[in-house]
Amino acid sequence: MDGQGLEIEITESTLMRDMDGSIEKLRKLAELGVEISIDDFGTGYSSLSYLKKLPIHTLKIDRSFIHDLNGHMNNGTTIVAGIAAMAKGLNLNLVAEGVETRAQLDYLRSLGCDAYQGYLFSRPVTVDKATEILSRQKD
Repeated sequence: MDGQGLEIEITESTLMRDMDGSIEKLRKLAELGVEISIDDFGTGYSSLSYLKKLPIHTLKIDRSFIHDLNGHMNNGTTIVAGIAAMAKGLNLNLVAEGVETRAQLDYLRSLGCDAYQGYLFSRPVTVDKATEILSRQKD
């Protein structure tokens, strides 16, 4: 099967359970053209050295870090900015999860995030509803 157009997400904690096995499996998937995202980035007890070893394309900033951007700018901005700088320095796509406010979106845009998920855009929807929404956007 050709992997073009497919993307898988693996949580950081799942990845860390068997790093060596994960690296080999993810390399095989990447060779097939599958894009690989690390979900919940920054929430596990991992070493950043794995980022150099894995054939990943995207980091997803966990919603807990985005939530910390609410109110006054605090340490949450430092962590998010650090993740963004690291992702960009490694030429990875960056997705922010849990975006709920315009202020969060504006800040994340200033950091160069590539994509955003959260209630600011839509509540979770069923497959049928998502298909309907996407088909309307084609017109």
